[in-house]
Amino acid sequence: MAEETGGMNVGISTPVIQGGKSGVAQYAFGLVRALLPFAGQHQFTLFVLEADLPLFSFVELKMKIVRVPEAFRAPVKSIRWHQTTLPRLARTHRLDVLHVPSYRRMLWPKPCALVATIHDLAPFHVVGKYDHLRMFYGRVVARRLAWRQDHIIAVSRNTAQDITRFFQIPEDRLSVIYNGVNHARFFPGSREEARARMAKRHDLRQPFFLYVARLEHPGKNHVRLIEAFNRFKAETHSDWNLVLGGSDWHGAGVIHTAVQKSPFAREIHRLGFVPEADLPMWYRAADVFVYPSLFEGFGLPPVEAMACGCPVISSTRGALGEVVGDAAATVDPEQVNSLQKQMARLAADVSLREHLSATGLARASSFDWSSTAAATLEVYARLAMAADKASTDHQGALQIA
Repeated sequence: MAEETGGMNVGISTPVIQGGKSGVAQYAFGLVRALLPFAGQHQFTLFVLEADLPLFSFVELKMKIVRVPEAFRAPVKSIRWHQTTLPRLARTHRLDVLHVPSYRRMLWPKPCALVATIHDLAPFHVVGKYDHLRMFYGRVVARRLAWRQDHIIAVSRNTAQDITRFFQIPEDRLSVIYNGVNHARFFPGSREEARARMAKRHDLRQPFFLYVARLEHPGKNHVRLIEAFNRFKAETHSDWNLVLGGSDWHGAGVIHTAVQKSPFAREIHRLGFVPEADLPMWYRAADVFVYPSLFEGFGLPPVEAMACGCPVISSTRGALGEVVGDAAATVDPEQVNSLQKQMARLAADVSLREHLSATGLARASSFDWSSTAAATLEVYARLAMAADKASTDHQGALQIA
């Protein structure tokens, strides 16, 4: 245990956050923020890439930060750093537990108790999710690394079932701990103010569907959504628009081409990466949030939209059905007609949108980062206690010998 505080010394590796533009980033930010109240009892050491340091300014000296040189940002170099340098740093800083919040950087060496968060096993579900090398890493290498971890956190029951199925990890080495929502940021607020800001900033005065996800093809399913929007517009002659928020990712060119070829291209708005501070405003301004992803291990955006009072249309693939429950209008994401019909249904029915807004608020209230942090801290404590016991038993055996 950490000598300075009498509590644990926990390390968290953050080079996996991809500059703050990913779901893993939101998980890391949410967890670290929620762990701040425990910083007086335990010591937390964050390993942060140099250019990402401003993203963790909210830590405010309550946690120790170890700078990671920018030279290790690239995936291959990051993997090498995690397997060689990080274990050495873990020993230097006398960590009791090291948490890597993504399967992509799990450690093989065991300098201390190891815990990893697995958000999804999408490479087993979505063909062409990544290039061949990344698919091999996700399917083969990650499985072997997972067995080296002392404990794995799954962000949903669906993900836990996949870990058991594909990685054959025993259930007693798994914990299901749901992601949270920052309810101090994501709440209904003023819809009128949000719409006024949209009109001023983006000249967006018509009702609109919003989709916030990185522009990744085929995984995030933008192309089918655009086709559904085209059919919706052609059949209803509605003035509704489609707004896509997210940075370019694998296959983004296919999505841009689909927008350009749309007969309603002028009514499809591409925002690029949406800063975290702007997300609540977009959710409040949107008339409907649509999330047709082909697979998610959790799916934070639809829950954040619900927390802001925005009615949601969602796929049920992966853990999405588990997460949104009956608080969203659901679709088969591979059926364009299914998407089109739900878009037309919600666009035409104000009372249905109001109903989904109310049920969504209730659903979102069950997800909170403070609960996530408390459950995660329990995992750390169990691992630290087990490590202490093993060390004590080993010393006792040596003395007897």
